[in-house]
Amino acid sequence: MNEWYQQIEESCLFLQNKLETIPNIAIILGTGLGKLADRIDKVKEISFKVIPHFAPPTVESHSGKLILSKWNGQTVLLLSGRLHYYEGYSTQEITYPIRVLHALGIQQLWITNASGSVHPDLYAGDVVVLKDHINFHPENPLRGLYDPRMGERFPDMSEVYNKQLLVRAQKQFAAHGLPFREAVYFGLQGPSLETPAEYRMIRILGADIVGMSTVPEAIVAHQCGLKIFALSLVTNSCHGSDASTKTSIESVLQVVEKESYKIYNILEGMLIEETKF
Repeated sequence: MNEWYQQIEESCLFLQNKLETIPNIAIILGTGLGKLADRIDKVKEISFKVIPHFAPPTVESHSGKLILSKWNGQTVLLLSGRLHYYEGYSTQEITYPIRVLHALGIQQLWITNASGSVHPDLYAGDVVVLKDHINFHPENPLRGLYDPRMGERFPDMSEVYNKQLLVRAQKQFAAHGLPFREAVYFGLQGPSLETPAEYRMIRILGADIVGMSTVPEAIVAHQCGLKIFALSLVTNSCHGSDASTKTSIESVLQVVEKESYKIYNILEGMLIEETKF
């Protein structure tokens, strides 16, 4: 564990020397959501490949870059691309960037993702705010030898997603004419999508949407004491009733390409609000 902590410090020192400032907010951009060139001013772009101890994403729709940006006058740190358990990494490895963000002094983590709906009232193109999650990954990112410098050994998980940020998000949904919906996210390891029976199981267990990311990141960020906010863009609807429904990565990316402006609008509005606090 001492070696792991030393690696975090080395990554942190590298980034401190590369970044002219460390903002309060970091935003993880999910599948297909890395195309923000027309909305941001890039200050500094760093590939995961050159950051000590960072593992690069292997998924084509995740570029693997850390971008210091000006977005609507607010300085933010964007993680364009993330790691997934299905890529062969451990949950400790895929959450390593979160540890480094905390060490840098980041105070808020905003997470975006693409998801499938198991709720009969949620369809492709809808945007929802996470209010809770169910962890069905085979491994918890807090598993292993304990180091008190990482946070509590047994963190309380009764309020992972920050309620104040949820209230601020609700205002932005209203401002952009979007229905405000809260959802429970079901985190699976992937990469295979779910069978109709599995979709029905997920719904029975109390979730509204399902995906292959976010949950390990949220667990570690919560242990670190970061304020967490998460938005999900529904890209396919599989309510378990139609076994003929097919989903492909191409169809997912098409929905993201068409509907991602909704995510961007909400985040922009929240960044404007952030300047008032």
